[in-house]
Amino acid sequence: MCVESDGCELEGCSGAAAEVRTLSGNVSAAIKANPELRACKPGQKFRAALMRCRSPATAAGILSFGNVLNYMDRYTVAGVLRDIQEHFKVKDSGAGLLQTVFICSFMVAAPIFGYLGDRFNRKVILSCGIFFWSAVTLLSSFITKDYYWVFVLSRGLVGIGESSYSSISPTIIGDLFTNNKRTMMLSVFYLAIPLGSGLGYILGSSAKDLAQDWHWALRVSPVLGMTAGVLILLFVPEPKRGIVEPSPSTVRTRTSWVCDMKALLKNRSYMFSSLGSAAVSFATGAFGIWIPQYLVRAQVVQDTAVSKDSLIFGVITCVTGLLGVVIGAATTRFCRQKTQRADPLVCAVSMLGSAIFICLIFVVAKKSIIGAYVCIFIGETLLFLNWAITADILMYVVIPTRRATAVAFQGFTSHLLGDAGSPYLIGLISDALQASYTSSELWQFLSLGYALMLCPFVIVLGGMFFLATALFFLDDREKAEKLTQQLSRSPSAVKVTK
Repeated sequence: MCVESDGCELEGCSGAAAEVRTLSGNVSAAIKANPELRACKPGQKFRAALMRCRSPATAAGILSFGNVLNYMDRYTVAGVLRDIQEHFKVKDSGAGLLQTVFICSFMVAAPIFGYLGDRFNRKVILSCGIFFWSAVTLLSSFITKDYYWVFVLSRGLVGIGESSYSSISPTIIGDLFTNNKRTMMLSVFYLAIPLGSGLGYILGSSAKDLAQDWHWALRVSPVLGMTAGVLILLFVPEPKRGIVEPSPSTVRTRTSWVCDMKALLKNRSYMFSSLGSAAVSFATGAFGIWIPQYLVRAQVVQDTAVSKDSLIFGVITCVTGLLGVVIGAATTRFCRQKTQRADPLVCAVSMLGSAIFICLIFVVAKKSIIGAYVCIFIGETLLFLNWAITADILMYVVIPTRRATAVAFQGFTSHLLGDAGSPYLIGLISDALQASYTSSELWQFLSLGYALMLCPFVIVLGGMFFLATALFFLDDREKAEKLTQQLSRSPSAVKVTK
């Protein structure tokens, strides 16, 4: 047996003979070495060090880093969208199709990975997914201009790989932390959405400028992605589902997938918050693709030098994402002292406020680019407030053994009704408006602005859904707590309610 210096015991090594100081201050003779003990092997020391590094905080940090890379890869294409349009010679609707195909494959694969994540080793699925999308992204950078359909197909395959990560990783964090600490860790995790999105724009435009070739924008994130996959395998533990819940023991009884889906469809808080999340996805999906293009057209109309709008928009997205998540977590924590319905109410108020400033973008952009950036800054900050809060609502109202399925189904719903169609729909409306009138630079700018005006109305609708969530939140949370306690007993004593 081996005893490491921190008290960790391993087979097959020994400590050196030690001197022991007695109470009188004398030093005894060295303890005789046990002949059964022997020196630590290098592999055993490595495993011991590895186990010491597998703390919950380390795991949450690595999972958050992987989420940053997921969204960074997703929006790298948006950062060089203009170059892609020119290279493959496609219109607005064709460019919007890239994001639509990505999201469609993402949402179709999400329920499958949700099912697998509730039943099999989650970190293995995460690692395989991140290795897969990294490889596909790298290979897509070598597709020639005659094969645009292959490039579109590659984005669909990337969506499948990223779906595994987004569906499962929040459930691991949910099984490592509870209460306010879980809220804080989920806030850090979901900070990756705006941070990664912003870094995607920055990476895309910067790599293109440095290499003088937009293809290089797709060759950086795969290397980082594979690194994240290795870190997940080495340092992220696989916690037992429901081990941190306030119940007598861990969850022992598992329900069927059909039972899980029936329960989720009857969970009013979960369904309404999912519809609110879909409204957020609709707006962020459309903005992520089209706002940089819209600002470029605004500068052409104003006859000013075209700035690096993808880079600027990326920086704004990073900063507003940080502010939004931090303000959202702090506001929710404060409001919980006043009302137990704080989570959905903060989401509702932030969305309604965001809609006002997003409307103003299209009013001031024709005259002032700086004014448009100010409105984007405030509108995005308010919109990003609810990313982590929505995930926390799910953790409260869904039992541990259904959470991966719930996250996946919520992702499916929010993408199906949100950003799966919004980039293509906005491009389609813009093309239709341009075809209806004499083509001009002014009308190209106005037509895209009119198409984007659909987003504030969808955001207001999302705010209404979060207000509806607040009505049922307390009842659904209480039901989830009671069912978790039932499932913690022996299977023979459980009566599962649907």
